[in-house]
Amino acid sequence: MHEYVWLIPLFPVLGVLINGLLGHILPKKVIGPIACIAVGLSAILSTMIFFEVKALPPESRILNDVVSYTWMAAGNFSVDIGFLVDPLSLVMLLVVCWVSLLIHIYSIGYMHGDPGYARYFTELNLFVFFMLILVSSNNFLMMFVGWEGVGLCSYLLIGFWYEKKSATDAGNKAFIVNRIGDFGFLLGIFGIFFFTGTLNFQEVFAKAPSTFAYGGLEITLITLALFLGATGKSAQVPLYTWLPDAMEGPTPVSALIHAATMVTAGVYMVARMNVLFMMAPISLMIVGIIGAITAIYAATIGMTQFDIKRVLAYSTVSQLGYMFLACGVGAFSIGIFHLMTHAFFKALLFMGAGSVMHALAGELDMRKMGDLRKHMPHTYRTFLIGTLAIAGIPPLAGFFSKDEILYKAFSAESTVWETGGVILWAIGLTAALITAFYMFRAVFMTFYGKSRVDHHVAEHLHESPPVMTTPLWILAILSIIGGWVGIPWIESLNLFPQWLEPVMKGKAVVSQLTGGIPAHAVHHSLSFELMMALVSVIVAAIGIFIAYKLYIKNPELPERLTYGRFFPVYHLVLDKYRIDELYDRLFVKPTLWLSDKLLWKVVDDKIIDGTVNGVADLAKGWGNWTQRLQTGYVQNYALMIVIGVVLIFSFVIFLN
Repeated sequence: MHEYVWLIPLFPVLGVLINGLLGHILPKKVIGPIACIAVGLSAILSTMIFFEVKALPPESRILNDVVSYTWMAAGNFSVDIGFLVDPLSLVMLLVVCWVSLLIHIYSIGYMHGDPGYARYFTELNLFVFFMLILVSSNNFLMMFVGWEGVGLCSYLLIGFWYEKKSATDAGNKAFIVNRIGDFGFLLGIFGIFFFTGTLNFQEVFAKAPSTFAYGGLEITLITLALFLGATGKSAQVPLYTWLPDAMEGPTPVSALIHAATMVTAGVYMVARMNVLFMMAPISLMIVGIIGAITAIYAATIGMTQFDIKRVLAYSTVSQLGYMFLACGVGAFSIGIFHLMTHAFFKALLFMGAGSVMHALAGELDMRKMGDLRKHMPHTYRTFLIGTLAIAGIPPLAGFFSKDEILYKAFSAESTVWETGGVILWAIGLTAALITAFYMFRAVFMTFYGKSRVDHHVAEHLHESPPVMTTPLWILAILSIIGGWVGIPWIESLNLFPQWLEPVMKGKAVVSQLTGGIPAHAVHHSLSFELMMALVSVIVAAIGIFIAYKLYIKNPELPERLTYGRFFPVYHLVLDKYRIDELYDRLFVKPTLWLSDKLLWKVVDDKIIDGTVNGVADLAKGWGNWTQRLQTGYVQNYALMIVIGVVLIFSFVIFLN
């Protein structure tokens, strides 16, 4: 069955072709189902291949022989349209397909009545296609096609309502910021090909131990370049600024970007390259540091936002930081585990926010909500489940993955971390407290307290239709049970890391190169690990309690605190630390000045256009002068002939 893996990305392409070419004549009632069927077929085939591979012995689960045809060949270099079927790609295929399917179904209700209905589903299918190419390819070049494709689709979908300037600006920002990261990714690919002579993943990993020195300059620079690409796609410091602005697109698009497609690409890429990153301890350390900084930095901004989608956007940036933190301490499997659980509860939260917006005529400001749980019981309950999951409350999915990340950071399971892992653990724990606070702040402001809904909107408050609430409940169930495949304290139930073990060969390679992994990993007893889990739960409970005290028991207290002695700090965080303004001064305005004053008005207008126009003016002037010789009088022409003859004879006589 795995030899038909190429059909998985092909099915969404069929949806693109049908809706893209015929959407203007097809009735609306069939456009959405066509898009859903296309993704549904991919989901079913992915599941069938998963069970086929699961039946194989662990050492036989990497199937790298699914080659459709040779894409390009020149001498010893060749690149195939090829697919890699292994435990990691299957996890990503299942997450992308099934979560995307639920978002497609939800979109039928959410986008009903939009004039761009067919265009929306065409672009949504195209987005899924490129993401499936990205996660299933067996070489860097094909991965890069998917990498750039999801960037293109994010631009199209973020700016879907292009009549709004804010939407087009957000789409442009996402596209431009990602070009910076993509430049680094390309440099990394060039470096890999230069040193190994191949772009096939398995061949690169096989050659890496004999090609690169452990901790050497070449592998360090290559992995740092790859990580630069990851910081752009997965919105890490300093290339995170595009993601909060991406909320300008339709809410299901936000759910798709944040949960199953674009932002997970960077984490997947780093995990896929675990062999290379484990050979570059400095790069690995930087991955962990950037992840920890991003986790707490974005969480603090989330505390102050009032736009419900922006709160969720900053929570995504923070949660992605946790995933990179896991990768940075060598726990790549746990990073992917959190990617999977995060896909469930983040898609749920965004779609829950979309359900609220659907009921409130597009309202986003939580200060204009309140007491919605009576009117929207399904949305409230599912949103609460998602919030409990992201807060890390057991036994929900987010608890198992986030707790394991914190434990791995504390244990410093890496070749570079010593006591520094404890610092990362402390940062991650603090971010967990803040996450629980701001997420329950969103719950309390939206669904509890006095209603602050505009009275015209309040008259029409209603629960969303079943086509929207059914996907919410499915995701809510997954947010509850999704983490049970990775219970770390029971070996027989800790299935997720065991499933990914054949792919995570980085430690074995380092052991081969160094004669044994340096003993920086600390192994603790089961009781200690359980105590660490209890600490993380207590911290989350404290965050929930603080949110309860501020927004339920004393709802006037937040305003007194924020506009009292803490006003300067609060206003700085509310303004997102003014990083956008800083980037505007350092990069945007100088670039605009350079483009306008120098490149346009000097280089283009004066030099290039001046040269072209000067040549034309010279030719015109020469023509104007020579035309005076054409008088039309025969005697003048005869005189010119005589003068010419005299000059010629004079010249000949002079030479002799």
